[in-house]
Amino acid sequence: MNSAITTCEHPNPLRGDGVLSSHEGDQGSKKDGQLKSSSSSHLAYGILDIPPWYLCIFLGIQHFLTALGGLVAVPLILAKDLCLQHDPLTQSYLISTIFFVSGICTLLQVFLGIRLPILQGGTFAFLGPSLAMLSLPTWKCPTWTLNASQVNTSSPEFTEEWQKRIREQRGDGVLSSHEDDQGSKKDGQLKSSSSSHMAYGILDIPPWYLCIFLGIQHFLTALGGLVAVPLILAKDLCLQHDPLTQSYLISTTFFVSGICTLLQVLLGIRLPILQGGTFAFLGPSLAMLSLPTWKCPEWTLNASQVNTSSPEFTEEWQKRIRELQGAVLVASCVQMLVGFSGLIGFLMRFIGPLTIAPTISLMALPLFDPAGDDAGIHWGIAATTIFLIVLFSQYLKNIAVPVPVYGREKKSHTSKFYLFQIFPVLLGLCISWLLCFVLTVTDALPSAPTAYGYLARTDTKGSVLSQAPWFRFPYPGQWGFPTVSLAGVFGIIAGVISSVVESIGDYHACARLVGVPPPPKHAINRGIGIEGLGCLLAGAWGTGNGTTSYSQNVGALGITRVGSRMVIVAAGCVLLLMGIFGKIGAAFVTIPAPVVGGMFLVMFGVITAVGISNLQYVDLNSSRNLFIFGFSIFCGLAIPNWVNKNPERLHTGILQLDQVIQVLLTTGMFVGGFLGFLLDNTIPGSLEERGLLAWNQIQEESEETTKALEVYGLPWGIGTRFCTSSCAQYLPFWPREGEVGVRQLSLCPGDSEEGPRSATDTRM
Repeated sequence: MNSAITTCEHPNPLRGDGVLSSHEGDQGSKKDGQLKSSSSSHLAYGILDIPPWYLCIFLGIQHFLTALGGLVAVPLILAKDLCLQHDPLTQSYLISTIFFVSGICTLLQVFLGIRLPILQGGTFAFLGPSLAMLSLPTWKCPTWTLNASQVNTSSPEFTEEWQKRIREQRGDGVLSSHEDDQGSKKDGQLKSSSSSHMAYGILDIPPWYLCIFLGIQHFLTALGGLVAVPLILAKDLCLQHDPLTQSYLISTTFFVSGICTLLQVLLGIRLPILQGGTFAFLGPSLAMLSLPTWKCPEWTLNASQVNTSSPEFTEEWQKRIRELQGAVLVASCVQMLVGFSGLIGFLMRFIGPLTIAPTISLMALPLFDPAGDDAGIHWGIAATTIFLIVLFSQYLKNIAVPVPVYGREKKSHTSKFYLFQIFPVLLGLCISWLLCFVLTVTDALPSAPTAYGYLARTDTKGSVLSQAPWFRFPYPGQWGFPTVSLAGVFGIIAGVISSVVESIGDYHACARLVGVPPPPKHAINRGIGIEGLGCLLAGAWGTGNGTTSYSQNVGALGITRVGSRMVIVAAGCVLLLMGIFGKIGAAFVTIPAPVVGGMFLVMFGVITAVGISNLQYVDLNSSRNLFIFGFSIFCGLAIPNWVNKNPERLHTGILQLDQVIQVLLTTGMFVGGFLGFLLDNTIPGSLEERGLLAWNQIQEESEETTKALEVYGLPWGIGTRFCTSSCAQYLPFWPREGEVGVRQLSLCPGDSEEGPRSATDTRM
């Protein structure tokens, strides 16, 4: 099938036979970078035409059925908060009223309003504020209205209960204006912002002192995730009353993350991506530790009965972490096989913007809960952190700070340095951290552990700092020889699948932010394989977790606009040092939670926007594409939420299968990415409509080919000056001369020759 839609080959439907046209071309086509209406958009009946009366009736019914879901959904959603869940008759009255009013509004709009064929109906925009108002104590439904046996729907008392709420809704006029929830377009063309210019590109090498400071900034950006994973595992490892061992786990995580970061940047995907502990493994890990075999004894839950130096207590937590180590080791071998065998690179030919966009967006969207929880510990501190990061990264980014410089030619002089553009996160964190320290010293923050804002103090984790040794070198097998169980392995493999999907999204997001071509399939194969090797090292060292690419650091690239590979190398070295110097690593653990929460709110917002920006390649006038993206995003939020609330509904009787299903269905990015992948590859659509042609064209210029080889080729001349054997070219992870990106592969004959040449204009 030819990739281009040649509409002149399809005859227009005849008006006289009453046959409706099949909407094969319900969207415009792009030509010369501009959005133009396709010739297939010629309508059987134009806006001023009058079809036969019977067609008007049938088409009117079709429009009614199309809008039926939205018309009925609004009153049904409101019913519970209006105390009507046990009064279906009144619900039917509300639905009938909606139908009637929508009909009046439709006629007014068509005859006196915009005068376009647009149907009016109930709006979901009012649902949020309406439900918020009805959740106030004044309007909460009485308990007796929730019990069907106590409700008499014909009684005046019940009638007054729901009617006064309806009257409040009618009188409130709760409105919400969505004037700025969409991007701006100019002349129908999507243009990249000038802010996408990087201060330092991926191949640039900033001064050594900048690399150090920027590396520390990336370390601080990842600190929340690096510390959170071992702290979350601590309770189920029976370590909630052993902060010293918790600090050892944190140091080990730092050390292994440093090794994995260096391996990934130098030999893996070769993009500026930091590696660290993965939340994808937490679900199956906690599920395994909740089994009766691994539940902590009662005496380990009582601080007065725990002797952290006793052999009995040491064996209790070590046997659990050894079980996690064994599961991670086996699962990491599966990930290495998937990566180095080229299976991921093969699948990438079927993965387009409609798969990548929901996957990247759903990395960050479900994290609003933990980010909000951390920030909610003290919203004043969190808001200060957000304000400072936004101030430095957006408002002051173009303001140069004079810095004294001494050189050989010019002895003492000042030079302009864009401090706020390069260090917005580091400056924001340090100032907020210092503010928390001052408020702690002056006792402005509460000292009672149960009081609001207590965890904003800097002395809540002082025991970790005092007990941690100055030097401690983590080593493989430090907790003993790993053990393996089938249940743990199956669960962690499910986490590996989610981690792989997340990492592929991170690779594309990172490439877009630093302004380089999308990663070739050999680079993706290598990146996933190296991540598997990183998980293998994490299992050997005993972090109790694996490693993956860190989304928050990808977001930091967009804020700081520093995409240099050497900065992440410096960050890897910082992680290694933090893992060895226990006191320094423990000091960073004392960063208050609301400071980290405020930073996450900014970072995850950037990641969400980067995911959505992938849609610039697809035709957003296509109902097909809008359905795929919207449905994938919504299911990626709704399905995990339901599974978390109803885990017992998924019991099959096979424990390992239950764990796999639960982990997959509670990972939003897996659900959304899988649905996007499935629908995009099964629902008919041209390559141009799907955005694959536009993505192909980004790779076609020779300068981009050269840059791709520079970015994703192996270092130190491997493959060009050394190890140039022809046999190596058959390895799936080995760079090939002339292979640019996974999008260069022609999916259909002639696709790459007749695509829109100006698609390169959409490059960030």
